[in-house]
Amino acid sequence: MKIILRQDVEHLGNVGELVTVKDGFARNYLIPRNLAYYASPKAIKMLETEKKQYEAKKAKLKVDAEHLAAKLADTQVTIAMQAGEEERLFGSVTNIMIAQELATKGFDIDRRIILLEEPIKKLGNYEVKVKLHPEVIATVKVWVTSA
Repeated sequence: MKIILRQDVEHLGNVGELVTVKDGFARNYLIPRNLAYYASPKAIKMLETEKKQYEAKKAKLKVDAEHLAAKLADTQVTIAMQAGEEERLFGSVTNIMIAQELATKGFDIDRRIILLEEPIKKLGNYEVKVKLHPEVIATVKVWVTSA
């Protein structure tokens, strides 16, 4: 089935692209969630106006993400954990803990956009990346101290 994407869909395409997908994927997932249209002449006309609106919205989201990234760059988070020998932690610091500490500082950051390659398992200071927008990645300083 040929459809026109209304939004960026990961591993499928970007706004305004004409793509071919399986019928069930289009009918059960893409179209009910307003991610795509059937590729008809009327839909192509509607897409042109939506594409302009989407580009304006995308630019605004990027600017907002850049402002938030500037605020996060000045933010330091301290997490106190129990540590044993050689400064190794009992447990680990995860993205959930970092999100909770950011929430106490007034930032509403979803834990899924905090990029930790692996949980932090030693005392020290770390720079953790936060993906606010596909083009904007902020850095937060995380201090892990002994409790």
